[in-house]
Amino acid sequence: MNAVLLGIRRFARHVNLYLSGVMGADAYRKYVEHHRDSGHQGEHMTEREFWRDRTDRQDSNPQGRCC
Repeated sequence: MNAVLLGIRRFARHVNLYLSGVMGADAYRKYVEHHRDSGHQGEHMTEREFWRDRTDRQDSNPQGRCC
């Protein structure tokens, strides 16, 4: 029974990661990793600044999206 619960938990974790990627919820984490790994100087944007910038860019350059 314990193995079944662990399997369900692992499956749920993978589904959550997949859906987060599809919905863009992990975009800030990816941005921070890219900022760090690319050797940028200075501080990266805060999460609030990141989402504001992303929304502003999407509004100024509309592309095909559902909403």
